[in-house]
Amino acid sequence: MTQALAVVLAAGKGTRMKSDLPKVLHRIAGTTMLAHVLRTAAAAGVSQAAIVVGPGMGDVGDAGLAVTPDAQVFVQEDQLGTADAVKAAAGAYETAKGPVLVLYGDTPLLRPETVKAVLGELEAGADLVVIGFEAADPTGYGRLLFDEKSRLSGIREEKDATPAERALTLCNSGIMAFRSGATLSGLIGRIGNHNAKGEYYLTDAVALAYQEGLQTRVALSNGEEVLGVNSRTELSVAEGLMQRRLRTTAMEQGATLVAPETVFFSFDTAVGRDVLIEPNVIFGLGVTVDDGATIRAFCHLEKSRVGPGAVVGPFARLRPGTELAQGARVGNFVEIKNAYLAEGAKVNHLTYIGDATVGPKANIGAGTITCNYDGFAKHTTEIGAGAFVGSNSSLIAPVTIGDGAYIGSGSVISKDVPSDALALSRAPQESREGWAAKVRQRRNRDKTK
Repeated sequence: MTQALAVVLAAGKGTRMKSDLPKVLHRIAGTTMLAHVLRTAAAAGVSQAAIVVGPGMGDVGDAGLAVTPDAQVFVQEDQLGTADAVKAAAGAYETAKGPVLVLYGDTPLLRPETVKAVLGELEAGADLVVIGFEAADPTGYGRLLFDEKSRLSGIREEKDATPAERALTLCNSGIMAFRSGATLSGLIGRIGNHNAKGEYYLTDAVALAYQEGLQTRVALSNGEEVLGVNSRTELSVAEGLMQRRLRTTAMEQGATLVAPETVFFSFDTAVGRDVLIEPNVIFGLGVTVDDGATIRAFCHLEKSRVGPGAVVGPFARLRPGTELAQGARVGNFVEIKNAYLAEGAKVNHLTYIGDATVGPKANIGAGTITCNYDGFAKHTTEIGAGAFVGSNSSLIAPVTIGDGAYIGSGSVISKDVPSDALALSRAPQESREGWAAKVRQRRNRDKTK
């Protein structure tokens, strides 16, 4: 980790989101945009963070601290532009010995590699670095300007640009970095608000640095990576780009996605080698799929672990606390919650297993449920190794089914079953010879009356 500081601007209200939720707390791939930015900075080796929020946005600060507990949180009292927002974090950067990066809480696609490239430019002697990108359509973006020696000399907003400047396609992402807190302090203190909005723009720091003879450089990125999210539409675009990135990573690491565009990952989904994922699978937070496992179509998994060679689905749901050991099988229309299935255990269809342990090579028949909730508290079910639970059985927790025990189909089990025992709880079957024929005959007679 370097002694760099990331100042993350997160004070925007996000009025175009049409939401009561602060903009940076909207989620992409299962976590907030703010969390993505903070994790990117940390992954690039940035050791310190300062988060700038607006008045009354304590929830944003709390969300940031949940990701980076030692971050400092500052409030921008009056929203008077990006330089004003950075000034709010003066208590952090004025004492910073290392580089200072200014990031934005609504750019969740920024990659650690790009942040490292920025730090590399600073280490190579730059005083100020701007992340720029080539835009096929630069409309609306500030353009990066260079002098005759190809030195970055300023940033021109489109509304102020000449026709020749508007023809430029190298654009400003808004993200920039400074050699040190002293460099930033010296420049930001000279930024004025002589513009139509009367605001203080951080982009003015580039021209000021150039005029002082400081080294100003550009680190190139792509437009997707520095996409800012300001609306629900842009949020969906960012989600799509993030999912494409996560799918590509999974496949590059050895997983097979039959229809990648239909699989949705969370940012922390871990997928091993030789994993097969069929179409229309959703991974919530906290899922690990070990080598050689198969996730069949139309499954939903969250906060679960799928062991090596295990098979899930199709149409299965793994809820939080589920762990499948090697070779375990969970079939169609099965829901598992807070349960452990040991090696080779099978729960193949139409079953609910909750708050339970299923032993090695146990077999759970169709329609079985663990009745784990009595209306007040949850209770556990223990099913031993090699046990066989017949179809349409109800196991009333707390209850233990011993190793090798056999539960007859249709049973309601409310007492512990010893190992290798047979447990039944059925009403006696009664057959009345000729009853159906007599009933049909009587009904037909009634119809003729």
